[in-house]
Amino acid sequence: MTVFGARLPGLALALALGLGGLLLAALPALARLQLSALTVAIVLGMLVGNLAGARLPPALAPGVGYAQRSLLRAGIILYGLRISFQQITAVGPGALLLDVLIVTSTLALGLWIGQRWFALDRDTSLLTACGSAICGAAAVLAAERLLKSAPDKVAIAVAGVVLFGTLDIFLYPQLAHWLALSPIHYGIYTGATVHEVAQVVAAGSAIDPTAADTAIIVKLTRVLLLVPFLFVLGAWQARHAEGGGGAVTVPWFALGFLAVCLFNSLVELPAQVRARLLDLDTLLLAMAMGALGLETRLARLRALGPRPLLLATALFGWLTIGGYWMLHFVIGTG
Repeated sequence: MTVFGARLPGLALALALGLGGLLLAALPALARLQLSALTVAIVLGMLVGNLAGARLPPALAPGVGYAQRSLLRAGIILYGLRISFQQITAVGPGALLLDVLIVTSTLALGLWIGQRWFALDRDTSLLTACGSAICGAAAVLAAERLLKSAPDKVAIAVAGVVLFGTLDIFLYPQLAHWLALSPIHYGIYTGATVHEVAQVVAAGSAIDPTAADTAIIVKLTRVLLLVPFLFVLGAWQARHAEGGGGAVTVPWFALGFLAVCLFNSLVELPAQVRARLLDLDTLLLAMAMGALGLETRLARLRALGPRPLLLATALFGWLTIGGYWMLHFVIGTG
């Protein structure tokens, strides 16, 4: 049997889970909650994995593993089509500085309190922190490729993103009124502190188009910070390898992501072509999430206990309160 033939059964299952995630996420009830196809796909994978368990044929393993690794990298590379450097320069240096402060402080805080306060292992702390700090599930998946963490740790980190990002959709429009934020300042605050791109769109659109446009640009700038984070993570992994002399893991897919961002900045693809490529990107990421879900067992999640969600709660508080404080001092809120 060829390598492709060996992978075909597992890829077919991952495709079914990815397509299921896309179709279910488009249903009105779930669309109103802004649950992404990635989130729905990992839940579907968990359902299949936990209900079938050991009854899943071993022949699925090569294709499922390929979806978790290679399709995930391809999806992260294509994700660069959502960002252009023109968008980043449009928000100005103040918003860029705010994004950098939000990302670095949330990562540092999450890693520190996750291990010190909640006695979590390094990978769970870091996955939860990068999901909150950068771009939700996509950042968790990208970091997992370097950390090679257990699927249950990925799932619990994604759960925190879904829970608190969904809460943001309803909370942030109220904060705009309570804090008397202008549409521009509200957009910057939302883009710099809300977890997922889809959640930023929903929270920004609840105010007006100006707020939504500003929020999306600031959020996409924050997404681009995934690239330096992955390189720092690769170097950190090497430094903390056994013996302290491990080789630096170069996240080539991060370079691909950056190259696609550059391409998107220089070349204007036809709208239909770009839309289809973005659909393909979402499908690839959903397939990877579904494949990860297959190996996520509820018993392992229960073993982690409530501490990862407590960490996600603490980071949600930091993003909401600390993010507003940083907005006030970096840009102003008048």
